[in-house]
Amino acid sequence: MHNHIFNLSPFHVRIRRNMKNQQQGISRHTVNLSYRCLKQMINVVHDLQSLCENPAYPAKLPKLPGNAQVNPKYFSVLMGYDFHIDDTQQAKLIEVNTNAGGLWFVTRCYQPDAIQYPSKLADKLLTTFLQEYRLFRQDPNAQPHLIAIIDHLPEQQFLYPEMRVFAQLFQQVGIKTVIIDPGQVEMQGTKLYYQDQAIDLIYNRHCDFYLNTTEMQHIANAWQQQSVCLTPNPRIYGLLADKQRMVDWSHPEFFNGLLAPAIASRLQQAIPHTQLLSSLSKDTLWSGRKDKVFKPTTSYASQGVYVGDKLTKNKLSSLMPETTLVQQHIKPTITFTPDGEKFKTDFRLFVYRKTILAISARLYQGQVTNLRTANGGFSKIKLTSTQA
Repeated sequence: MHNHIFNLSPFHVRIRRNMKNQQQGISRHTVNLSYRCLKQMINVVHDLQSLCENPAYPAKLPKLPGNAQVNPKYFSVLMGYDFHIDDTQQAKLIEVNTNAGGLWFVTRCYQPDAIQYPSKLADKLLTTFLQEYRLFRQDPNAQPHLIAIIDHLPEQQFLYPEMRVFAQLFQQVGIKTVIIDPGQVEMQGTKLYYQDQAIDLIYNRHCDFYLNTTEMQHIANAWQQQSVCLTPNPRIYGLLADKQRMVDWSHPEFFNGLLAPAIASRLQQAIPHTQLLSSLSKDTLWSGRKDKVFKPTTSYASQGVYVGDKLTKNKLSSLMPETTLVQQHIKPTITFTPDGEKFKTDFRLFVYRKTILAISARLYQGQVTNLRTANGGFSKIKLTSTQA
């Protein structure tokens, strides 16, 4: 297992060599998105962030796991909001992510030879990380000395090149950065260390969102004691990105007292009706399955997701009732390319609080979103007055 601390010139050489060889996940096509639908998406982001920051909101939720009950008084960098657009041109929220990946691929859709983020985006990204750390420290001038970008065996991850670009971003302003597996983190007293260097901020790319696995226990302990800035973190995951929140938000009266009635109505129109499988009759559900999609509550990257019209009775009977969501199926937009290809399309907004950092489409074929479709992947967006 290796770690990397980056220097500018060698980094540029490695990025150029790596990116010339890696095209999977990036599409050469462009997708149209109407200003109207984009505004709807931005409204969803703003409405949910207002909800998240409402002190009365957590009390209306089922009891959150222990690590999500810790309130750090800061937020989460690089969140992702994923949407489909239905037949009535209504943007529908499919999922919220607290460690959204792919922003580097989006950059390369527009600038294939890029070796770092464009300056304006780089400044915005850096500001979000510094803002998190300064809120954590309660010091408007604080700057971390060591950032650890953490994921399980990071060099084996598909988005490892993106982690390297983030490392370079931090290095350019004098912040030492390492990309490491959580097993390389040590705890000394209440603080986390890497090779006897105190870790000030963790950029968490790991998919153990609640810090439950054995390899994340040092980080969980430091999180409980608030001795490290961890972003994204379990609190925001519990409030916004845990898929069971879609069930809560689907209850007609849930937003009463939390959001103004007009905003609550607008938000519920954007959320596909979602229920736990355990609350439904399987016999009734079978007859209406074609209009549903089935999702594990703890999955990510579309793992274990089944579209109802492809579901067999045996597979339905094997799904765990208490950990499977049944959601209204919003068919993705279809994009037809000039050379006759046909792709399903979803949209992702990259966000910090209410700030939209970037927007992208993802083109794919098959049942669920993926980055493996030939000529598919993250793609450029062209904003239009109407949806094509």
